[in-house]
Amino acid sequence: MRTLKAIFDFYLDASIHVAVAVISMAGVTFHLLGSSSDIDLLGFIFFSVIVCYNFIKYGVEAYKYLIVSNAYHKIIQIFSFVSFAFAIYFLLRLDEEIWVATLVLGVLSALYAVPLLPRAKNLRNLAGLKIYIVAFVWAGFSVLLPVLDAKMTLDWDFAVTFIQRMLLVLILILPFEIRDMEWDDKSLRTLPQVLGAKNTKRLGIGLTLVFFLLTFLKDELNQLETLLRAILCMALIFVLLSNKKLQSKYFVMFWVEAIPIFWFCLFWIAENYI
Repeated sequence: MRTLKAIFDFYLDASIHVAVAVISMAGVTFHLLGSSSDIDLLGFIFFSVIVCYNFIKYGVEAYKYLIVSNAYHKIIQIFSFVSFAFAIYFLLRLDEEIWVATLVLGVLSALYAVPLLPRAKNLRNLAGLKIYIVAFVWAGFSVLLPVLDAKMTLDWDFAVTFIQRMLLVLILILPFEIRDMEWDDKSLRTLPQVLGAKNTKRLGIGLTLVFFLLTFLKDELNQLETLLRAILCMALIFVLLSNKKLQSKYFVMFWVEAIPIFWFCLFWIAENYI
């Protein structure tokens, strides 16, 4: 039992779960595009998300971002280096357009954790900016890269989908912000710190409604997409209204981050069995 718990904790702590969530959102984008998933792109997204998230979570605690004193974190660091090698392998198999977009997203991810100047703040510590950077990068990986990979134009529907994906990520981040509001530095001015937990939940529900209504602005729309977005919105609202559960580590880290996986599974089941 302890072994299973250790494996499960590593799965969460090493950012494997969040990487599965991001490639699930990329998979949804491929479904929306009517294009088959590119294994090379999904492999690149999966391993690069592991590298980025582990660098953000643990790199800032390491001396010069390399020397880790904690043995458990050392294992995660080695795992991250291996993931980095796989990410480079898959990236080299992709087109140059993907390289350019990845460079931009990578710079944003790096600045999120590493100050541009020695005495400057990183983007993570700039008041109120943290969640928007994360939302933009997630949307870039899960919408922009699949669209570029499918050789499709960055048209109106792309813009709507990109904004919706940013909103979705913002909504998914809110439970984490609420859980951590008592421990986050006050200078971060997170939404729960500024608005309070109740108002943050109300904001999340409002953003969920906006997320759903934006669907009807798309030029190309089908009933299946609308239905599955409605189910997704109900899941988001359920999570936001789960008061005591938001204080649970596993509820937030596993179940909240599993929502994109659930969304992708709905698309897969609908397109294969309905």
